[in-house]
Amino acid sequence: MLSNSVISATVEPKFRNDTCYFFLQFRRTFIILYVNGDSHTAAAEAVNPHAFAMDDGQLFYMGRAPHPENFAVSWAKRLGDALRAGIHCNAESASSNTRIIRTTKQWLEKIRNLDEVLMVIQWSTWEREEWLIDDVYYQIGASGMDDVPEDHQQRYKEFVVGVDWKQKTLQAHNDIWQLHTELEELGVNHIFFNGNNDFSSIKERRDWGTSYIDPYDPEGTYNARIRAKGIQTVMPNSWHFGKDGHSFWNRFMLQYINANNKV
Repeated sequence: MLSNSVISATVEPKFRNDTCYFFLQFRRTFIILYVNGDSHTAAAEAVNPHAFAMDDGQLFYMGRAPHPENFAVSWAKRLGDALRAGIHCNAESASSNTRIIRTTKQWLEKIRNLDEVLMVIQWSTWEREEWLIDDVYYQIGASGMDDVPEDHQQRYKEFVVGVDWKQKTLQAHNDIWQLHTELEELGVNHIFFNGNNDFSSIKERRDWGTSYIDPYDPEGTYNARIRAKGIQTVMPNSWHFGKDGHSFWNRFMLQYINANNKV
């Protein structure tokens, strides 16, 4: 059985070249860090050009899991190491929020000691959907480049040209709020943050407490915060950041976790 014992925590911030370093003694002797999201959490292209492990011929057996070389430098892996936590990553590049919610709930069903879990979820773009076709889940976005079976090509074309962003944004807001309330009822410690999209257009806003980082602020997304630090993506036509971006986000998350007593 995992220990529930608690010890004190101290934080000594030190500033050097506008970078904040945290030396933490953690309250728990053991925690499970659960992360989910899309390519920002899977660390696509961080050091290896592949998004999925299977894109590397030697790792075809790993399927759509993050490429291990990329995940090794990801903010999630760094955060787990800093927290001295056991880590479980369900992130998948190009993931829809439907998939993120589904796989998160499936994982929770297997866990008994929920009080030892810190859940960090990065939300994907609002328009993405998950289609179940012949017992296979397909992640569908508005890029027009997704691979779907031939007999679903017309449906996919209609989806791309017919995306209703207002409706999709509202649906995502409702779905994420529902997961938040379920996690609150279960007593699962969790932190949400937005990858690229935000909820600034939502009129009826919710009180998320400290469980959602700036959900209604366009400048509060993962992408916006990293770019504000002058950190560039790995290529001009990419949405993905390298090691420097992941290192920054790890430090940002450590600061947020400590300031809000999340562990």
